[in-house]
Amino acid sequence: MAFLLAGSAAAQTAAPSVTVAATRDPVDKSYRKMLAGMDIFERNHALAQQATLRFQLLPRLPTTQLDGITLRVAGDIVSLPVPVAADHTFTLERNAKAQQEDAALIASRKTSTLTWRAQVRSTNVPDGMRRLGDLRLECLVGVEAGLLSNNAQVFAWLGELFTSPDRVCNSPEGNYLFFAERPVFAITLQDGNRRATLPLRALYAGGTQTPATLPYCDCQVLLDRSYYAPIWDRSWSDDTLLAFDDMDSPPGPGDTAVAADHATTAQMRARLGPAQTINFDSGYQIWRYTYPPAHNGERPAEFTILFGPDGVARKARLREPTLESGPKP
Repeated sequence: MAFLLAGSAAAQTAAPSVTVAATRDPVDKSYRKMLAGMDIFERNHALAQQATLRFQLLPRLPTTQLDGITLRVAGDIVSLPVPVAADHTFTLERNAKAQQEDAALIASRKTSTLTWRAQVRSTNVPDGMRRLGDLRLECLVGVEAGLLSNNAQVFAWLGELFTSPDRVCNSPEGNYLFFAERPVFAITLQDGNRRATLPLRALYAGGTQTPATLPYCDCQVLLDRSYYAPIWDRSWSDDTLLAFDDMDSPPGPGDTAVAADHATTAQMRARLGPAQTINFDSGYQIWRYTYPPAHNGERPAEFTILFGPDGVARKARLREPTLESGPKP
């Protein structure tokens, strides 16, 4: 079961205000819960001392149009417009009357077409990277604010698992799904002299989504940007940086050259056999081969290839075996 989170630099230009119907939808966001998310941000600000909090809207369906979207806080009597920036982020003001009326945050789009997330960005993070402490705080805020928008009836039986920030954000089973800014091929963790590449199971909602399960995942139209970060693993410091290798960037130093006689899907299948395959709406494919570990206690090596819509390999990466007993990336 996967959740997601995305971020980009916050723009401050507000969209024009329009009237939004006050009829509440079962998945409109609770104003009280979002204030609780703001409170947990303040209590845990030490995770990202240089960061501020915004909230972000993301598409859930291929047809979702976010440009021009408007928001307002609506209670029994109170009605407060919420300015939305050009990057579809916003902040909330505290209002005692809206809190007393248990108001809802209502969008001018059908809420089933949207997903909502917290955005925590430290000012000193290089472009194209994310800081692990920021992501830890994003998870805490998102869960506390009730921003997870998977189908409530399907997941109701899981109860507190998806409503407790500690259970979701501090457990390897929490599976809080984040988003990169662009389709991602590989992610490398950097913490001082320590480096590790995330395995494929940390990308693309674990690589297990199917057409039948995607409608219940926030990653429905953003699967190629989704990833899990090891926010629960305290062996990685809050200052750990995540570096992203995008699908559309040229091969880099960490990538493996693909031999000419392995350069197409047909050639790769003929020489290495069938692979675990993940297909994206863009036509890109990820193929994964694993190789048995040479020593007891090691995870297998992992060879991952990105193929374009034309079936030609764009780049590949070999992830060496890692010790089962060592810290998990």
